[in-house]
Amino acid sequence: MLAAGVLLIAGVIATKTSSRLGVPSLLLFIGLGMLAGSDGVGGIEFDDVDLARTFGIIALGFILFSGGLDTRFADIRPVLGQGIALASVGVVLTAGVIGGLASWALDLSLEEAVLLGAIVASTDAAAVFSILRSRGLAIDNRLGATLELESGSNDPAAVFLTVAAIEVLTNEQSGLALIAGSFVLQMTLGAACGYGLARAATWLLNRLHLDFDGIYPVLTVGFVLLTLEAVTVVGGSGFLALYVAGVTMANRDYIHKRSLIRFHDGIAWLMQIAMFVLLGLLVFPARLPDVALDGLFVAAVLIFVARPLAVFLTLLPFRVPIRQTAFISWVGLRGATPIILATFPLAAGVSNASWLFDIVFFVVLTSVLVQGTTIGIAARRLRLVDDRAAPARSVSFDAVMTGDEGPRLHEVTIGPQSPAATRQILDLDLPMGVLVVLVRRGAVSFMPQGSTVLEVGDELLIAVEPQHAATIDEQFSA
Repeated sequence: MLAAGVLLIAGVIATKTSSRLGVPSLLLFIGLGMLAGSDGVGGIEFDDVDLARTFGIIALGFILFSGGLDTRFADIRPVLGQGIALASVGVVLTAGVIGGLASWALDLSLEEAVLLGAIVASTDAAAVFSILRSRGLAIDNRLGATLELESGSNDPAAVFLTVAAIEVLTNEQSGLALIAGSFVLQMTLGAACGYGLARAATWLLNRLHLDFDGIYPVLTVGFVLLTLEAVTVVGGSGFLALYVAGVTMANRDYIHKRSLIRFHDGIAWLMQIAMFVLLGLLVFPARLPDVALDGLFVAAVLIFVARPLAVFLTLLPFRVPIRQTAFISWVGLRGATPIILATFPLAAGVSNASWLFDIVFFVVLTSVLVQGTTIGIAARRLRLVDDRAAPARSVSFDAVMTGDEGPRLHEVTIGPQSPAATRQILDLDLPMGVLVVLVRRGAVSFMPQGSTVLEVGDELLIAVEPQHAATIDEQFSA
C-alpha cells in the first residue's frame, strides 16, 4: 500500500512535469514503473502476466468510456466515416504491412509476424486523449475529432486480430471467411449493445431518485463493468460497446451529468497511471538492449511506412487534405494497448512470446518518445495550428473557489405544490444572499431575470449564503 500510494502521487506530479517538459505523461508513468521494478531502484518483484492483462483490460474499459463521455456526437458526425475506416481498415493495413516486412527482415514465420503487426496496429486512446488535450493545440475541429474517434474505436479491431493470430499459431485454424464474419459480428454487437445499454443507463439514472448523491458514481462504475463483460459474453466487443456507450451518454440528459463526467475523468486518470506503472513493473529493462536493433526496425517500419501508408490508402476515398493526412499518420501513438495485447501470447504459451513482449515494449517507448514529443512541432510545420485561437478551457466552480465558508450551490426542482410555481422571481422577495443563477426548462437552460415566471418542472441552480439556507425550503419546496 505504501508503494502504491507513493507511485500514484508521483504519477500525478509527473503529469505536471510532463506538460512543462513537453514529454508525454505516459512515458513518465512507464518510467516510474521501470524504476520501481526488479531491475530498478525500487526492487519490486512483479511478473504476474495474468493480473497485468486483467487489470489492463478493465483499465482500458474505463478509459474508453471516459473518452466517449467527453465526445459530442455533433463533433464526430462529419468524420464518422473516415474515423470508422481508420479504426478498421487502417488497423488491418497497418498489421499487414508490418507483418510482411517483419517476416522478411526478422526471420519470423508469417503467422508470428502478423501477430506482431496486429499487436502494435492500434493507436492508444489514453495516449491520444491526454496528449491532444494537454498540448492545447488549436487544430481544426474535424481533424481533432477524427483522431479521437479513431483512437477511441480502433482497439477492438486490434484485439480481434491479435486473438485470431494466436488461434492460428496454436493450431486452432479458422477460415478467412469465418474470421471476417466473426469480426463483423463482434463490432456490430458491440456497437448495438453499447448504445442500448447506455439508453437503459440514462433511463435508470433519471428514475431511481437515490437518497444519496454519492451513490450515482457507484452505479456508473457498475455499469462500466457490466457492459465490458456482458457484451463480451454474448460475443460482441466490450471495448467498442463502452466507447459507444460513453458517446451515447455524452449526448443525452441525465441527473448529475456534469459531476459524473468529472468523476469518470478522474477514474480514467487513476486507471491510466496505475496501468502504465504496472506495465512498467512487468518489463525487465535489462532485456531491452538485446532487442534494440529489432525493435528500432519495427518502430521505423510502423512510424515511417506502415502507419502513413495505411492512413493514406484509407483516407483516399474521403479526399482529406494531404497536410491533415500527414498529421493523422504522425499522431498514431502507441501506448498501453499494444503492451496489454503483448501479454496475450505470453498467457497462451506462444513460442517467442517473451521476445514479442520486449519488442512491443521497445516499439511503444520509441513511438511515444519520437511522435509524442513532436506533435506540436508537426502541427505547426504542417500549418495546422492557429496560434491566435487559443482553445477555450472550461473551469468548474470548485476548481477556482475553495473553502467551506461562503455561498453554496443548490439544485431545486419546482413541484406542483411549490410556493414559487407560476410566480415571478422578483415576487418571491428573496434576500440578498440568495440568487437564482440558472433555470433549466425542458431541454433549454437560461439565466433568469427578475421577471422570469417559474413553471412546474423547472430545475433551478441557486447560490445561497449559509445564513439563508432555510429560505430554500420556505420559497421553493412543496
